[in-house]
Amino acid sequence: MSENEKNGGAECTVEDCSSCGLDCPSRKAESESLIEPINKLSRVKRVIAVVSGKGGVGKSTVTSLLAVAMRRRGYSVSVLDADVTGPSIPRAFGIAAGGAEGDKYGIIPTSTETGIKVMSVNMLLDDEKTPVVWRGALISSVVKQFWTDVIWGENDYMFIDMPPGTGDVPLTVFQSIPLDGIIVVTTPQELVSVIVAKAVNMANMMNIPIIGVIENMSYLVCPDCGRKIELFGDGEATKEEIESMGLELIGRLPVSPDITSLVDCGRVEAVPYDCLSEAAEKIKL
Repeated sequence: MSENEKNGGAECTVEDCSSCGLDCPSRKAESESLIEPINKLSRVKRVIAVVSGKGGVGKSTVTSLLAVAMRRRGYSVSVLDADVTGPSIPRAFGIAAGGAEGDKYGIIPTSTETGIKVMSVNMLLDDEKTPVVWRGALISSVVKQFWTDVIWGENDYMFIDMPPGTGDVPLTVFQSIPLDGIIVVTTPQELVSVIVAKAVNMANMMNIPIIGVIENMSYLVCPDCGRKIELFGDGEATKEEIESMGLELIGRLPVSPDITSLVDCGRVEAVPYDCLSEAAEKIKL
């Protein structure tokens, strides 16, 4: 059956697709046209956004650890920090404010000790404590420029650290950047399941594949006996709740002073163990 037959056999005569409910080629072409081209000197094989329905769940920590996990597996990795008003990625990798350079071809990202390429608004500021007091349209524009104007080079993976919620920037990223999937970060609390559902529903509305859920602050490892202490409830119950939403739990991070300390002092690449190995296998090329 042709598209015209699906739409009642008539040619579409509506000039503005936003006022039309038909699923015709013109509407699809308009939707596809929102995707922005990456910088001409860049190529990324797989783009994954790390999202959360609320702040404070450790999304930036998870993004950093995923980037480190894939770099340790020998892949070329980059991180685009889309959390413009609350950037945490530079601090996790020990990157100082300012210092961003560029040439006639675009902006040059900073490379970390292990070769992960990073771009964040902090690298455009003289002081990391300077607040970014911009309206949503300008923030969204900057995020798009990180995709179109930064010379990322050849990358197997790009991780996008998203701001929390379902506002302007997530919408801009979902519409403007060709995502291969998202990873949802949550914590083991009942209220968060509702917030996770909002982020998941937004991804579904935008036809973005959901790779899985990573639960942060899941448990505490006893320093004496090594036993896992479930601080916020049974881990299996959490897994069942996530699966009831049609999602897969692909990683659990402990409450770990070691991880927190290394991230806070800019040494996330020195985290001594592979704490997101299951997630890394899920997203591996």
